Parts: sequence; structure tokens; C-alpha cells
Amino acid sequence: MTILITGGAGFIGGHTVLAFLDRGEIPVVLDDLSSGCRASVPSSVPLYVGDIGDPELVLRILQNHQIDSVLHFAARIVVAESVIDPLHYYLANTVKTHALLQTAIKGQIRNFIFSSSAAVYGNPAVTPVRETADPAPLSPYGRSKLMSEQMLADAGAAYGLRYVALRYFNVTGADPAGRLGQSMPGATHLIKVALETALRRRACLDIYGADYPTPDGTCVRDYVHVSDLARAHLAALDYLRRGGESRTLNCGYGRGYSVREVADAVRTVAGVNFEIREAPRRAGDPASIVADPDQLMKLGWQPRFNDLPTMIEHAYKWEKRLVAAAA
Repeated sequence: MTILITGGAGFIGGHTVLAFLDRGEIPVVLDDLSSGCRASVPSSVPLYVGDIGDPELVLRILQNHQIDSVLHFAARIVVAESVIDPLHYYLANTVKTHALLQTAIKGQIRNFIFSSSAAVYGNPAVTPVRETADPAPLSPYGRSKLMSEQMLADAGAAYGLRYVALRYFNVTGADPAGRLGQSMPGATHLIKVALETALRRRACLDIYGADYPTPDGTCVRDYVHVSDLARAHLAALDYLRRGGESRTLNCGYGRGYSVREVADAVRTVAGVNFEIREAPRRAGDPASIVADPDQLMKLGWQPRFNDLPTMIEHAYKWEKRLVAAAA
């Protein structure tokens, strides 16, 4: 059994490639390298540079490698950018997922793991939020993911495709063995930006909104270590391989941290003080969102790095490597 990982040269997809290699499976990667890095894909892993929306290419990969499962990570992910350029997000995240699904069904793919997002919930009425909560996305990014979930559900019902949609909360950290981390330039993830500030690669850390209805006025998020998230994909695929029914599952830890709490934790780990500047709210940002991960844990997923300082420490080591490599 061989798997195809779209977006496997990116941050989360790349860590999932490592997780499969660590247990003896060699996946195939398809990535257009628009945000992923060729160097992130180990030399033992076949890499195709191309578009998930190219049906001839995708079908050729499926047939040549006898693929039976697809893990679909390829997407645009910046909420604020989606507000500015929504049609680009609907093309990249929804239209191309539609094309990939069509090809997967033509290629008789049995199992499909989809990278969804907690952004589908918007501002949930109850937190921690369960998968049964009504979705109410606040941004084109969130809506693009929700549309893809709905297409996946309909395709499953019509064509027998079995799937797991994993709704990610805020992903951070880096491979504990130092093999991979977040390398995309211009990243907007809070912990990466804060660490870049601690390493003097940025002048200050901007906090977007300090008047939210949260304990300290800043947004609260559930942070999940990227290596734990990668292993969640293994657990989801194993579940489908055992004959499990299609599911939509949260992937977080059930513990939220505010922006100020994260900034303080980065200062402590790095041993460096840095300037924090308050800025206006960004469109599409919910005030607080924390996962209820109970359903995913029932599949056998057990977090290993459910500790904010550990997540920051792993990311910090990677950021210091990037600084050294650039020197």
C-alpha cells in the first residue's frame, strides 16, 4: 500500500512524511513548491513538482505508484490574505481540491485524509469546541476549507470514498530530532514570528487586537505540536485501513493560550526580552478557539509534546539553525 502526500514539501506535510518514514513506509510527494521547500523532502522519497489540479499528472502518479490512499495538505493558509484575495483562496483550496477528488475517485483511491481547519468554527458559542458545533467561518480561508469538507462528504456518500477530515488548531514546534521545521519565509504563525523577534530578525512583535473578550484582551488559541499532528494523520489512516467509517475530527490539545501568554513563554525559553506593539485587529480572527480532541484520542492518538515550553523549545532550536545557515 502506497500513499500520496500533496503538499509534502511544506511544514505539516513534511513532518508527516517523516512520520511515515519513521515507521517504515515511503510515501510519494506532490508539491508545486510555491511555499514548500524541495530540501524538506528526503532523498528516499519520490517528489513530483506539479499542481494537484492537473488531473493527468495526478492520475499518472496514482497509477505508476499503485497509490491507495491520499493525504491532502496542499493549500493556502493565511487568514488575513484570504480576506484580501478571496478568489485565489477558493481556487487553491476548493476548486483544486475538487479536481483532486475527481482524479482520486477515477484512480479508485480508497482512503482520503483532508487537512481542514478550526477556522471552520469561527467564534464558537461553547469552548472547548466539539465537531458537532455548527460551523460559522469568519474568513474566505475558513469557508474554503468548509466547502472542501462538504464536497468530501458528498463524494464519500456518492462514490464510497472513505475519509477523515482533520480540523487543525494552531500548529507549531519542529521535529524533535532537528530534521525539519517551519522554513517558509514571511510566515505569520505567532510562535515563529515571536522567535524571529527574539533572534533579532524582526524589530518587534505585533499583537493584533488587545480588546477581545478574553482574560487579557488578546486572542486565545489551542497550540498543537507539528509532530503530534503528523502522528494524528497516521492514526487517521490506520483507522481507515481497519475499515473505519468517514469522520471529521478536531486536532488540538484542549488547552488555550493567549497571545500575551505565548509571547511571555517565548521570552522565557529564549532568555531574551523584546518589544511588543499593539496593532489593530485583523479581519477574520476569532477571539478564542480551543479544541475538544476526545474523538481523535479515541482513535488511539496520544500527544507526546502537549507542553507549550517544549513546543517553543523545539521551534527555537530550528529557528537558530536557520539563522546560522543564513550567516
